[in-house]
Amino acid sequence: MTVVQEVRSVSFVLNGAPRTVEARAGEMLLDLLRGPLGVTSPKRGCQPLGQCGACLAIVNGEPRVTCTIAAESAEGLSVVTLEGLPEAERDLLARAFVAADALQCGYCTPGVVLRAKCLLDANPDPSRAEVAAALDEHLCRCTGYVKIVDGILLAARMRRGEVAPAAVDGADSVRRGDSRDGSADGAPSAQTGRAVGVSLPRYQALEMARGTRAFVDDLTRPGMRFGAVVLSAHARARVKRIQTARARELPGVVAVLTAADVPGERWYGLIERDWPGFVAEGEETRCVGDVIAAVAAESESAARHAAERVEVEYEVLEPVLDPESALAPAAPRVNPRHENLLSRTVIQRGDAVAALAASAYVVSGTWKTQRIEHYFLEPEAALAEPLPDGALKLYTQGQGIFDDRAQVARFLGIPEERVFVELKASGGAFGGKEDMSIQAHAALLAWKTGRPVKLTLDRKQSIRMHPKRHPITIALTAGCDAAGRLTAVRARMIGDSGAYASVGAKVLERAAGHACGPYRVPNVSVESLAVYTNNPPCGAMRGFGVPQAAFAIEGALDLLAKQAGLDGWEIRWRNAIEAGDTLTTGQRLRKSVGIRKTLLAVKEGYYRALRAGKPVGIACGLKNSGLGNGAEEWGKVRLVVERDGTISLHNGYTEMGQGLWTVLAQIAAEVTGLPAARFRPRTDATFALGCGQTTGSRATLIGGRAAESAAAKLRADLDRGESLEALAGRVYAGDVRIDDTTPVGAPEVRAKTHTSYGFATQVCVLDAAGRVERVIAAHDVGRAINPALCESQIQGAIHMGLGYALSEELPCVEGMPVSFSRYQLGILKARDMPEVEVFLVEEHEPEGPFGAKGLGEIGLVPTAAAVAGALEALDGVRRTTLPMKDSPAARALSVGRIRTQHPRAAWR
Repeated sequence: MTVVQEVRSVSFVLNGAPRTVEARAGEMLLDLLRGPLGVTSPKRGCQPLGQCGACLAIVNGEPRVTCTIAAESAEGLSVVTLEGLPEAERDLLARAFVAADALQCGYCTPGVVLRAKCLLDANPDPSRAEVAAALDEHLCRCTGYVKIVDGILLAARMRRGEVAPAAVDGADSVRRGDSRDGSADGAPSAQTGRAVGVSLPRYQALEMARGTRAFVDDLTRPGMRFGAVVLSAHARARVKRIQTARARELPGVVAVLTAADVPGERWYGLIERDWPGFVAEGEETRCVGDVIAAVAAESESAARHAAERVEVEYEVLEPVLDPESALAPAAPRVNPRHENLLSRTVIQRGDAVAALAASAYVVSGTWKTQRIEHYFLEPEAALAEPLPDGALKLYTQGQGIFDDRAQVARFLGIPEERVFVELKASGGAFGGKEDMSIQAHAALLAWKTGRPVKLTLDRKQSIRMHPKRHPITIALTAGCDAAGRLTAVRARMIGDSGAYASVGAKVLERAAGHACGPYRVPNVSVESLAVYTNNPPCGAMRGFGVPQAAFAIEGALDLLAKQAGLDGWEIRWRNAIEAGDTLTTGQRLRKSVGIRKTLLAVKEGYYRALRAGKPVGIACGLKNSGLGNGAEEWGKVRLVVERDGTISLHNGYTEMGQGLWTVLAQIAAEVTGLPAARFRPRTDATFALGCGQTTGSRATLIGGRAAESAAAKLRADLDRGESLEALAGRVYAGDVRIDDTTPVGAPEVRAKTHTSYGFATQVCVLDAAGRVERVIAAHDVGRAINPALCESQIQGAIHMGLGYALSEELPCVEGMPVSFSRYQLGILKARDMPEVEVFLVEEHEPEGPFGAKGLGEIGLVPTAAAVAGALEALDGVRRTTLPMKDSPAARALSVGRIRTQHPRAAWR
């Protein structure tokens, strides 16, 4: 039987010009804009939920999200996107955002800029609160909204004539570093010799703010096909039969692939190869993100329609949903490649049992943390393109392109050298894009069809597929002497790693290694377990197990302070480590220990709030930089002098909004004395620069050292009188290897678990009603290569940390997420952000570039514990379970609540 997908013509005015396009059943206005019309500034974020604002357009004069407007309803409308604004207005808004550093990954930025235009048209002089309220429909997971509000207020001043657009580049350049060449393309610029320690504008910032920077889903290729995947309907079920005939008969469908079509190794994974690209007939599914089939078609709507027509017969089995139950002797084995206990980490120093028995004060408790969804704004996407020589090019947004390359090559059964991978702009990640998602499926579809194939997940598929933050239960006992000095810590941690290993073993190892926080504890006993279940997999997320550990140890410290008659600041000061002291793992720190400086930075604000009678909480944190724990690590950079005088800065790390490419350019500029605008960072397979995942705050630490090394070689040639013109084509290599760290459990006398650590202290102040009024954050960053970027990272991390503390969670029923709504998942809106005061503490790290350590991970490590302390000061209740939804601070938020419902109602 021939199946015909309904098509009709739709006519409307787009950016002042009449357009007529064909619309297929089920398509939205956003699909028409991004598809046949080729307008890419509106982005697909949460489609079709209409909750993130990334796809905003001005429709009949009003700002509207286009992912909720049915295509046929667009008939006769007037639609204006960012591309349709007058160039002068678009440029003014973009320059305001760049000057305020109001963007990070840039995925949300075009929609936010268009919202700013609408707001300022209606209200030329808005208050800060009015700007925040206007952003309700917009999600920015990176910035914490603080600098977005700054950017919109600056744009308002520029529109009112109070600040000239040219003056933003001039006067503000004093803060950022003088722009010698007046670069207008958003590339960092600096005077010779002045780059490190200067807040240069973010690389490609103007392109992001103008909506012209291309993400993977913005790419097109001649003859390109579109992909879609079929995910498992059950967390645990035996796949009895996969029938694809009804999908294949749909017009426009060119391929429907299953496990039987994989020519190479079907199982992959970063550490354990326990994750199948497809679940085959006769096998069990392990989570609701498992791929059953993949489709390629001539249009995206046809591909998605065909995926819905793949019929799968299941034998539904009882899922294993609790890690304690998974460890029971009779528990079913979740993953055929590994027993249910994924890993066990044990740390023993001294005699914790005897020390606790002799302690003046002892506290015990169980701290529980929740599963968290990253909700990076750009859903996973990949584009694979067969090359004429029989090789394949893969465009990815992942956090480790060389890991993607190796795994895709094995999946296809071809040598790695035949897969060329290029990183495109990544619209946020926070750890959630370390593991492969659909890169292998896009590659296989392209390989089998001989045509380019682009595959993009929708939001619900994204949430089902990629790993989350681990829920961890921590039973912890801590003791101190009569003066409040810690004597011992004993802890047992158990984490739900879900269906696949990902990096779960390392997350629980890291949690164990940070169990005592940044404090001297002479006697330690820690056991940490990572366990497989049929829940969505859990892996890396900002903080990597350390926020969970910090919530427990900081809570215990507050309880001990009360018994010892000390306040929160004083007990932390008495126990804070110094150079020469030993961490949880036995590593003796001999340099760059900035925790006391961060405590001093917040001291005045902490006691001022206490004197004012405010409920106040305080917490500290430390977080490693670099993988450590015995891993060999590489930083690799290649500088290539181009004929036009620019210098390509090839590196192996991912720019995902944290500003890494800007920082690498600044380091190279500082060393060479050349303007930073000459450097053009990129990450692709031109050179074999495999250096692992962009995780653990390691890219600045190690990649920065490699950039420093390569730049020194270029500088030497320049010092010999060579011109850039004469050096065209020359390649300068920077390779840094770190191989001196030791595994957990190494003898204390030689233990060096990690290369470096960042330190932080945060203070949370509530108002009388319990609302979070202010956060004071002092962070030891080593050297602030770019202070504005550091401040932005901290603000964004605190936004995420407050959500972690008060409202965010991803509950699952039968292994299926209960909700996919941004609001019900509890992500804070702009109006929920308190005032944030940031102190950058610079405690020189001799093993980092210009003394830098890295910052991306530690930003939210202390936040939840600081909020818990403030809440106890408010109402006397010590909360030990996250999120703290029963608190006045949570009730004061504008975010929604998850309604109880059967999971099938959420995802269908």
